[in-house]
Amino acid sequence: MKIVLQRTLEASVEIDNQTIGQINHGFLLLVGVSDDDTQQDIDYLVRKITQLRVFEDEQGRLNLNINEVAGQILSVSQFTLFADTKKGNRPSFTKAGSPDFAKMMYNKFNTSLQNTGLYVATGQFGEDMKISLVNDGPVTIIFDTHDK
Repeated sequence: MKIVLQRTLEASVEIDNQTIGQINHGFLLLVGVSDDDTQQDIDYLVRKITQLRVFEDEQGRLNLNINEVAGQILSVSQFTLFADTKKGNRPSFTKAGSPDFAKMMYNKFNTSLQNTGLYVATGQFGEDMKISLVNDGPVTIIFDTHDK
């Protein structure tokens, strides 16, 4: 799995001009799944994301995690994280997970995040979505379970 995490002051996702997911401060997660991802990858990412200390404490240090600041998560599926741009000018997406498997893993990932007690809003898998965010920092972290 690949995830691009952005710390946000606010974020939302729209489909056909209707907001389907919205958060205040927390994380926007762009989530990509490949066919060889497992429940262990989900567990690893949930642990890393929920314990990631990228929020400022009283001294201005990045020392607090999302739970400690009552943050929220907006999770959006993003198969294009597996784009292969080595040949030509048109990216190949053959490394992205098959739609049925990727949707199942994306849903399991979101459920696992929710089971930690966090508020998790989502996009809609496979839809054309418009994402808005106010990036905080900016703080952007990339996770790739193939490089853990």
